Amino acid sequence: MTTQEVRLCGLLLQEHFGNVVEKVGTHLIRSGVLTLRALAHETKLPLDLVKKSLCVLVQHGMCTFGAGRRGPAGPVEYRINCEHVFHMLRYPRYIYTAKSLYGDTGELIVEEILQRGHMTMSSTVKTVADRLTHNMPEGQSMDYSEVVSVFSQLVETHFLQRCPPLASAGSSSSGAVDTPLPVATQPTEPESHPDCYKLPYINLTGQGKRRRSSEDGEADQCCGDDDGIYWQVNFQRFHLHFRDQAIISAVSCKLDQSSSEIVRTMLRMSEVTTPAHAAFTQALSANEIFRALLSSYNIARPILDQYLSLLVDDPMEFVGKTGDSGGGMYVVNLHRALANLARATLESVVQERFGSRSARIFRLLLRKRHLEQKQVEDFAMIPAKEAKDMLYKLLSENLVQLQEIPKTPDYAPSRTFYLYTVNQLPTARLLLQHCYKTVGNLIERRLYETKENKRLLEKSQRIEAILASLQATGAEAAQLTEVEEMITVPERQQLESLRHHINKLDSSENQVDETIFLLKSYINSTQASL
Repeated sequence: MTTQEVRLCGLLLQEHFGNVVEKVGTHLIRSGVLTLRALAHETKLPLDLVKKSLCVLVQHGMCTFGAGRRGPAGPVEYRINCEHVFHMLRYPRYIYTAKSLYGDTGELIVEEILQRGHMTMSSTVKTVADRLTHNMPEGQSMDYSEVVSVFSQLVETHFLQRCPPLASAGSSSSGAVDTPLPVATQPTEPESHPDCYKLPYINLTGQGKRRRSSEDGEADQCCGDDDGIYWQVNFQRFHLHFRDQAIISAVSCKLDQSSSEIVRTMLRMSEVTTPAHAAFTQALSANEIFRALLSSYNIARPILDQYLSLLVDDPMEFVGKTGDSGGGMYVVNLHRALANLARATLESVVQERFGSRSARIFRLLLRKRHLEQKQVEDFAMIPAKEAKDMLYKLLSENLVQLQEIPKTPDYAPSRTFYLYTVNQLPTARLLLQHCYKTVGNLIERRLYETKENKRLLEKSQRIEAILASLQATGAEAAQLTEVEEMITVPERQQLESLRHHINKLDSSENQVDETIFLLKSYINSTQASL
């Protein structure tokens, strides 16, 4: 773990769970593996607080525990999963994706499970139905069966999965975290469990109820028989969806909407069957693609063949052809697509930081691989002095590398070729660390702004709560106006300015996270293909 990654993990843990969990989590990241007693001793925190912090981390899948170096008879050792900590950065995106695919019900299901780490199906259905009912007009309510239907769709498309069964009795979120366990608590991959996407048989009847309802007799309408079967969000499945959407958007920008819909259809046909780190999707014939195309696209079979030929011949190589049977067998080249998306990201960063001429040099080196300084000047059509300054600036930022090829063993400068080059993978790793640093700065700024205006924010929340209560009881307009005027005009202006700044910080954070996701996906894809 780099310094920037540890810092970002600490900020995310602090923002979501508080200072104590942040201290425990950060110390675990730096130490690697520790027992409960060692963790409490080194952090100088009370043993009870350390236990509760570990319970929170285990509940959200950010910490695993199992037999230590002394074997089953020794104390349990804990290890933090940094990747799952980084997932907190993407929680709003997961929730928004669920909303766009499955509506408000899907949004609330994913939101509830993310907030609690993992939940049983019956508990999730009841909580979501109650929340939806509370927001409905008086006299309307949400049936449990409708929530169950959306929950089932999320499981069928693998956005939700069962938590792996523990190897020992007792819940991982219980208080007895320091009880020795014979083996590790979780398999490496949840998919290794055969019932990972199998829905339990549950008898769910009834409707959600409003929070202010006093009908205690209906409190247990949701009778679940799924005790011990917990569900969690399948982050990997969401990441595959994000990757597919990035590819579709790139094809749409490069060619046209019809081409992107063809690629979308190919990705949809193989989204569940293609392994996570596969370099290609499964091969599909032109006939299969044509039958799977939605009729609203209005793409005839001859037009489809032309589009497929255009995609195969495109220099971006997003689509490849693997055979001629069935009118041709086609695949989406996932690794090539991610490499091109990462390349476009690097070029964009260089252009924003150093200008269009530096971006031209950077793009030239990416395509030509190795060039001498004179060749760079000629190909880029930039004056020698400017080209030299730009190359040295990019070299000082480690965006460009200099390779020496001597003619003789003595490395004499007069008999040595000096070639400039760009290594895309190391450059992507470098930019990824810059992105981690930027996100950390944005989170720190947001926390600072919130802390500085804490009193005003609390006052605004109290007044909003009073207004909501008065509106629910049918208060008069004059009374509502009187409560609203409790916030003065300068305070209202300060609140508007604060919200504007917070929204800008949130938007910037999401944009940087998109860059992190693309670069991380490209790095993982490259490592998997080696």
